[in-house]
Amino acid sequence: MTLTRRAALGLFAMAPVAYALTPKAASAMEPQIFQNPIAINGTDPVAYFTMSKPVPGSADHKVMWNGAEWHFSSAENAATFQANPEAYAPVFGGYCAYAASKGYLAPTVPEAWTVHEGKLYLNANLRARELWLQDVPGNIAAGLANWPGVLG
Repeated sequence: MTLTRRAALGLFAMAPVAYALTPKAASAMEPQIFQNPIAINGTDPVAYFTMSKPVPGSADHKVMWNGAEWHFSSAENAATFQANPEAYAPVFGGYCAYAASKGYLAPTVPEAWTVHEGKLYLNANLRARELWLQDVPGNIAAGLANWPGVLG
């Protein structure tokens, strides 16, 4: 395997983040939140399924579930989530699904997402999403094998 200078610099830049996200460092975090008591950074989880894109939620339409505050773009989406939160909440507690498949935790961004077989998976960035998409079933299996152990 050959690393380009750009890839090597990217790995070097991520080292402090990777250390901070080790299971030991993350052990005190709730599974549904990362650095923020607002689940998935305030993005409406239902919109990923109904609008096929990330949509900012609003505190005007919030639901408390599983130790976190979830925001929605409409009262209808909030009610949909409240009726069956497990159907809309992201797998791996909102952490990066690709990172979970590799045995560590990472925060996510709204733009890096996948709905696969009716489940929402979030990723740390678009590059992590590219890697995730190379073997979604294998990455899901690896992530499930690591989960929830990566929480510490």
